Amino acid sequence: MILLQANQIARLFGAEVLFENIHLEIASHSRIALVGRNGAGKSTLLKIIAGIESPDKGTIAKNKAATLGYLAQDTGLNSTATVWEEMLTAFAEIRQMEERMRTVEIAISETEPSAAYEALLKEYDQLQHEFADKNGYGYENEIRSVLHGFKFDATFYEQSIETLSGGQKTRLALAKMLLQKPDILILDEPTNHLDIDTLSWLEGYLQSYSGALLIVSHDRYFLDKVVNEVYELSRRKMHHYKGNYSRYLVLKAEQLQSEWKAFEKQQEEISKLEDFVARNLVRASTTKRAQSRRKQLEKMERIDRPQGDEKSANFLFSINKPSGNVVLQVEDAAIGYQETVLSEPIDLDVRRKDAIALVGPNGIGKSTLLKSLIHKIPLIRGDVQLGANVSIGYYDQTQSDLHSTKTILKELWDEHPTTPEVEIRTILGSFLFSGEDVEKPITLLSGGEKARVALAKLAMDHDNFLILDEPTNHLDIDSKEVLENALIDYEGTLLFVSHDRYFINRIATKVIELSESGSKLYLGDYDYYLEKKLEETELAALQETVVQEKAISQGKQSFFQSKEQQKALRSLQRKVTQIEEDMAKIEAELEEIEQAMTQPDVLNDHVRLSALNQAMETAHATQEQLMEAWENASLELEELETSDTNQSTGG
Repeated sequence: MILLQANQIARLFGAEVLFENIHLEIASHSRIALVGRNGAGKSTLLKIIAGIESPDKGTIAKNKAATLGYLAQDTGLNSTATVWEEMLTAFAEIRQMEERMRTVEIAISETEPSAAYEALLKEYDQLQHEFADKNGYGYENEIRSVLHGFKFDATFYEQSIETLSGGQKTRLALAKMLLQKPDILILDEPTNHLDIDTLSWLEGYLQSYSGALLIVSHDRYFLDKVVNEVYELSRRKMHHYKGNYSRYLVLKAEQLQSEWKAFEKQQEEISKLEDFVARNLVRASTTKRAQSRRKQLEKMERIDRPQGDEKSANFLFSINKPSGNVVLQVEDAAIGYQETVLSEPIDLDVRRKDAIALVGPNGIGKSTLLKSLIHKIPLIRGDVQLGANVSIGYYDQTQSDLHSTKTILKELWDEHPTTPEVEIRTILGSFLFSGEDVEKPITLLSGGEKARVALAKLAMDHDNFLILDEPTNHLDIDSKEVLENALIDYEGTLLFVSHDRYFINRIATKVIELSESGSKLYLGDYDYYLEKKLEETELAALQETVVQEKAISQGKQSFFQSKEQQKALRSLQRKVTQIEEDMAKIEAELEEIEQAMTQPDVLNDHVRLSALNQAMETAHATQEQLMEAWENASLELEELETSDTNQSTGG
């Protein structure tokens, strides 16, 4: 089902056209990426589609029943409520339904059987079904799950949103939008301010999202995981491709190649026709054929020359001289601020031509570590040892090293005053700053333009060890690819922090994970790192299972041992009791014999007296045997009872 259509949309600035004749279609369960250069008009188009701005031409047709949610980039949640209270507002309809159900329940209990009673039962039954369909019994768990995905545990629930950081407010705005579950969800750069773990969680969540998605993002890894169609906004026009981002690149290249073949084929045909007309028009015998060819040329619909990609930055990072094999070493270090330790112990062994990605959750100290390595922030413990001939170039993600009062040209020229202006302008041209652009003050530049100025400064220094903090922030996809190619060709050493997993995969030869328990090295790219992390998780789970099975086995063994012990205990107890009963019988028998032997008639009867005497000796012998057996059994029983008591008390 079609939820929304954008038809012949245009945005004009006076006589200047940002884009025109734009067509875009969103169906149920669409997974759409909108891509294009910075400045192409992607965010403007999203606002028009979301109804926030009106188009200069064209129409937006939306299914009236479909709900639409739009989240602009870097939008923070402004509220005086607590985190939990604000998330509950996403389920206002369900909560009103819940209140109505309680009201109806009370009314049912207070109403006698009647038509009104039947109406209440019918309403309650309908409410229950609708409440269950809308996850009324599980919405609080849903809130907890989404908040957990965005790194908000239970300690944040009662915290006022006003007290949170800008990045946290941005994540909460996205969390609330996801909980509202609009039929059409429009997200402009939703991956900003998210660490890698949260990005992975968001990818999984959006893959199973029930509504349609329209996303602008510069995160190619994210787009590959989430979208299945791409609209490209380029040179004021829109092109549509089926597939994820990687598939779009293949289809775009194939389309360009096909356009070139068609163009070249037509140019060849035009050349032949023009040549025939030129040679045969003046000859009487062939003039009619020549005129026919000329009419054919006039009627021909000419194919425009394929434009290919728009102009791209084109730069390299070179080095003045190579460093020694050992570039940087850190042993058993700790990073943080004053008494607060963020991570320890940290061990680094950076060798020439290494390309090392530093990863870890937000707030763990990745930027702090980089600043400690260049002595902007002191280590809490440990030392930084640089190798021979190492020269460090540092890229700050905040571009704090740029001077807001200077122009682009002055920013570079003041650092390299002996370099001719024409050479500075040539370098800036390779970073897409040409003509009057170089006279722009830094303070008026966009984030992407500032990033390109900072990279231009870095390229001019020719250092052999580049330490980069989020170098792809603010760069569009095309600029990221140019930067990647420049770093791949770089002859020096790289240590960088990035949340761009596609970028890490292309650049890194090693990954260092930073956590509270210090640093851990993985000898491969990002995909290798993920594989190893999965192996570690599976191994830990297996070890836990083995430990549990061993405990269960020991428990069973202990249980069976205990059962056998109890059985032996009962057997001994019965044996002792039986011996005691037999001893009592022997004692009674001996008393009878002794009484009989004292009778006058027995005393005078030698034969009977001899028989009784023999019986007494036999009874005494039996009594001694029973006494010995009783002593042995009683001792064994005492030992067993002592052992059982110790086991039951844990002794």
